[in-house]
Amino acid sequence: MQGKAKRALSELKRPDLLRTGPHVAAAWLRRDAFQTVEDPATGEAIAEVSSCSAGDVSFAVERAAEAFGPWSRTLPRHRGEILTRWARAIRENEDDLAVIATCEQGKPLAESRGEVAYAADFLDWYAGEAERAYGETLPSHLPSSRMSVLQQPVGATVAITPWNFPLAMITRKAGAALAAGCTMIVKSAPETPLSALALAVLAEEANFPPSVLQFLTGDAPAVASQLLREPAIRAFSFTGSTGVGRLLLGMAAPTIKRASLELGGNAPFLVFADADLDRAVSGAIAAKFATSGQDCLAANRIYVQRKIYPAFVEAFSQATAAMRTGHGLSPETGIGPMTRPSAVDKCRRMVEAALRGGARVAAGGMPSSLGERFVEPTVLYDVDDAMDVASEEVFGPVAAIAPFDVEEEVIRRANATEMGLAAYVYTDDLNRTLRVTEALQYGMVAVNTPKFTGAPIPFGGWKQSGLGREGSRHGMSEYLEPKYVCIGNVAAN
Repeated sequence: MQGKAKRALSELKRPDLLRTGPHVAAAWLRRDAFQTVEDPATGEAIAEVSSCSAGDVSFAVERAAEAFGPWSRTLPRHRGEILTRWARAIRENEDDLAVIATCEQGKPLAESRGEVAYAADFLDWYAGEAERAYGETLPSHLPSSRMSVLQQPVGATVAITPWNFPLAMITRKAGAALAAGCTMIVKSAPETPLSALALAVLAEEANFPPSVLQFLTGDAPAVASQLLREPAIRAFSFTGSTGVGRLLLGMAAPTIKRASLELGGNAPFLVFADADLDRAVSGAIAAKFATSGQDCLAANRIYVQRKIYPAFVEAFSQATAAMRTGHGLSPETGIGPMTRPSAVDKCRRMVEAALRGGARVAAGGMPSSLGERFVEPTVLYDVDDAMDVASEEVFGPVAAIAPFDVEEEVIRRANATEMGLAAYVYTDDLNRTLRVTEALQYGMVAVNTPKFTGAPIPFGGWKQSGLGREGSRHGMSEYLEPKYVCIGNVAAN
């Protein structure tokens, strides 16, 4: 595997997509401080990316604030045309973008290609939504008065994006903000800056006005804290852990910024005895192991009704054992490396603790024969809800399965968490579908399918899984402020 990522990057159709410095005020910067980008499968250095200085961050904020006025007054249709050009450029460079994402993030190449299309979809969606920031005319309760509500862009904004979806999480945030008339500064994850900078190249080619969209690199805590303390930044969007989300909210509190947070998940996957077993197994495989389990939507706790529990465990374990682990660039790979070495350690601790507590292994196990950067897809069954592997987000390819007896019981167990992002339900009973989906305390519920995300849907969670929504018209609302206008002394005809 050594050298595989470097070779792939050297063979890009467009080598100019591989940038190693921030993009600020229409200029590519080169600084003396660097961060190393590694191939997560091997630990090999594949790039050195310049880190922004504090002065670079301040300058980017100043330019974003200055660019806001002209951009907010640009016709919505024109903003949409630029977003459409950006989306087109992304699709035209799908192969290169997928290779870059896999080399620095690790996910299988087929999944990276899917993410490229997903990223472009958000821009196309918001290109249309730019013209639909409708206001209201209100029936007046005062004589000779006319009342209306305008929707106006909030100002300069910031996106702090994660390493597990280094392309789509940028366009999901930037598409909404830019369509609304806001400017945006993107701070990408230090593990995956190359994908973000490749998007910056394509955004530049789409002819965004200078400083409307800027890309910063460098130490995440330092850059994020400076951005969130800047009074000129009026809103921010973050995708990541609940713990980091709390810290960012605290940083933004003194200047009362609007916040859109997509945080941790602990998704329950409920399989009732009336469900189609094959469909439930294939759905659970997809929901658990996409992005090698490093996904906030990953099925974290799989609850199976006792009548079909043995059959489900056997079929699910066989399907899991058939998955191939390897470098994301290898076509046969279904499970790539963990992007962060700490994820391997976390999975190992959780598996060991579960086994000490009485859980059993049906497939996989630790460690991986491929080395310390990989986790073999693992199935634990007879898991207790109190075990870490069930009560905390795993964020790796370790599946925890437990039996249940009745509907009321599994709803109670599924809701017994401070997280509330997504839940899955498999049943062929329509009445149960209606009851269970309403009872689950989650922002999103998928029934008989593992696939439910996309640009038109309001993505977001309840409780400590986040604030606000991304995607759909609700996502653009995060960047719009309602302004009430009352005009008095309107003369009657």
